[in-house]
Amino acid sequence: MTYAHSFHIPVMGIGFTIDSPLKVSQFGIDSVISLVDDILLEKLRKMYCKKHNLPYDEITEKIEDFRAKRITSYLNTIQNLAQEKFETFKNTTTETVSDIKEYFNSLPDSSAFKQEFYQLSKNHITIEEIKNWVKERMPMGSIDVNIMTKVDKDNYVKKEKLSSEYNDAHAALRGYANSNLHSSVILSAGMNPRLYSYLEQFDDFYPDTNGYIKKKIVLKVSDYRSALIQGKFLAKKGIWVSEYRIESGLNCGGHAFATDGFLMGPILQQFKDNKQELIDTVYELYIGALEQKERVIPKNIMPLKIAAQGGVGTNEEHKFLLNEYAVDSVGWGSAFLLVPEATTVDSETLNKLATAKEDDLYLSNISPLGIPFHSLKGNTKDEEKAARILDGKPGSPCPKKFVALNKDFNVKGLCTASRQYQNQKLKELDKQDLSPSEYDYHYNKITEKSCTCVGLGTSALLAYNLDTKIEGEGVSICPGPNMAYFSKITPLSEMIEHIYGKTNIISRKDRPNMFIKELYIYLEYYKEQIAENKMSPTEKRRKQLLTFGNNLNNGILYYQKLFNEQNTMEDSTCNTIFTQLEECEFILNELTKDIEIMVS
Repeated sequence: MTYAHSFHIPVMGIGFTIDSPLKVSQFGIDSVISLVDDILLEKLRKMYCKKHNLPYDEITEKIEDFRAKRITSYLNTIQNLAQEKFETFKNTTTETVSDIKEYFNSLPDSSAFKQEFYQLSKNHITIEEIKNWVKERMPMGSIDVNIMTKVDKDNYVKKEKLSSEYNDAHAALRGYANSNLHSSVILSAGMNPRLYSYLEQFDDFYPDTNGYIKKKIVLKVSDYRSALIQGKFLAKKGIWVSEYRIESGLNCGGHAFATDGFLMGPILQQFKDNKQELIDTVYELYIGALEQKERVIPKNIMPLKIAAQGGVGTNEEHKFLLNEYAVDSVGWGSAFLLVPEATTVDSETLNKLATAKEDDLYLSNISPLGIPFHSLKGNTKDEEKAARILDGKPGSPCPKKFVALNKDFNVKGLCTASRQYQNQKLKELDKQDLSPSEYDYHYNKITEKSCTCVGLGTSALLAYNLDTKIEGEGVSICPGPNMAYFSKITPLSEMIEHIYGKTNIISRKDRPNMFIKELYIYLEYYKEQIAENKMSPTEKRRKQLLTFGNNLNNGILYYQKLFNEQNTMEDSTCNTIFTQLEECEFILNELTKDIEIMVS
C-alpha cells in the first residue's frame, strides 16, 4: 500500500478528532475517530447531512441496536464526504505541473510515493501520462476509529439486561464492522477478552489470498510483553494484528497508562530487536487458527507495522524515531489541537491551549475510570464541577452514562463522577470517625472525579454552534505535557512543514528531548508513588517501588549509551541531554534511598 506521510493524527478525547478525516484524509493523512459517544456522532451526522443536502433519518434510542446503527451511519457519511473531497483534490492537484510539484514538495523525502514520482519524472514521458499516474497512485488518508476496550458498559431495556453484544464497546465494534470503511480499528486501554473474541464474528477482519484485510486491527500498547500476549490471543482466533502502536506511558495526552518504570526508548528498542520473532511467533498461531476455521490462507506472510506516539515535537525527534527504531509512522497528537484545519476545538479552549505553560498542564485523578488523566487547569468542565461542590451539590447529573461502570450501589452501574454515586460515598464517609484532615482528603478523592465522557465531546458542539442543552457548555480537555511548547494557532500546511523540518513553530529554546521529558515525568510520578506508600507502607509495595526504580535506572543507562553513540545530533543537543541525564540519575538515587530506609 502507498503511504503519503510518515505521521498520523491519533485519537484525541471524544470530539477533538471526531471529523478529522473529513479535514485531512484528502491530503493522505491518517486520523482517528473516537466511537465512545454515539449521541455526539448522531448530532454531527445530522449537521453534515443538512450542510451537504443529504437525506437524514434520525436514529433514535427507540430503534433496535441504535448505538451500532448510529456509528455505521456516521462512518459511512464521513467516508462518502471524504471521498468526494479527495476526488476533487486529486483533480485540482493534477491540473498543472506546478500543482503536482507543490503536492510532492509537501511530502517527506522518505516517502516511497515521492521517490517513485521523481524517478518517473526523469523518464521521457508526457505531462498527461504523469497526471494520470499521480491520479491513479495518490493515496487517501485512512479513516480509522478508536475503541476503548474497557468502556464496555452493560445495557438494559428497562430492567432486562441485554446480551453482551449490546455492551457499549461491542456495539461500537459492530457499528464499525458494518460500515463501508476499509481502514483500521485501534483498540486501546488494555485487553478485553470478550470483546476480542467478538471480532471473530465479522468477515472484514479476515484476509483474502493476497493478505488484504478490509478492516485491520491496531493495538495501542505501552510495552512489548503486553503486545505479545494480546497478539497471540487474537492470532489463536484467526485475527491478525496489523500494527502495534506504542504510546509513551506518561508523556502523552488523555489517559496515561504508566509502565513499571520502563521508558519509551528501551521499549522501542525491544520492539525493533524482536519484531521478526514477534511476527514468527504470532503468525504460526494465526495460520493454524485460519486452517481450523477453514478460512482463506494468505499466500505470503502478513505485514506488520510498528508506530510510535507520545511527546514528539520536533523534526529531529520525528526522524530519530523513524531511523533509529525503524517505525513506520509517528503519531503527532497534542500539537494538532492548535490546528483548526485538522481538529475540532471551540475558540475559548483553543486560546487556553495556545497560552498553556508547564504548570497549567498536569496529570490528574479526575477520570471516572480511575486512570491518571492529563488535563488543563482552568478547563470549564472543572470550573462547572467546582461550582457544584461550592453549592453543596457535588457530582454530575450524568446525562450520557458511558462510563457508568461502578456497581457498588447499583447493579446497572454508576459513574464515579455522578451525583448519585458521590452522594452515596459521602454518606459512607460521614459515618466514619475521621479527623478533619483525613475527612478532607477522602472528600476530595470522591469529588475530584469529572464528567469527562460528556466534557471531552462538548467542544465539538460549541465549535459548530450545536445544541448543548443536555450536555451543558463545560469542556474537558486532555493535552499532553508537550502542549506547553506549542503556543500559536497554526495552519495545517505550516504544521506539516514543521514536522518535516522545513520550518520551526516552537519559539522556546528550553524544550527537553521527548525521552528526557518522559523521564522527568516518570521521576515525578515515582516520587508521588513513594509518598503515597509512606501513608500505609507494606513490604510488598516497597519491593515493587524498588523494581520500578531499577527499571528507571536501566532506562537512564540505555539513554547514556544511545546518545553517546549518536552522530546525527548536534553536539549542543547531546551535551544538554547528558547534563539532564546526570540530574535525573541524582534524583533517582535520592528517591531510591528514601525507599530503602522504609520500614514495613
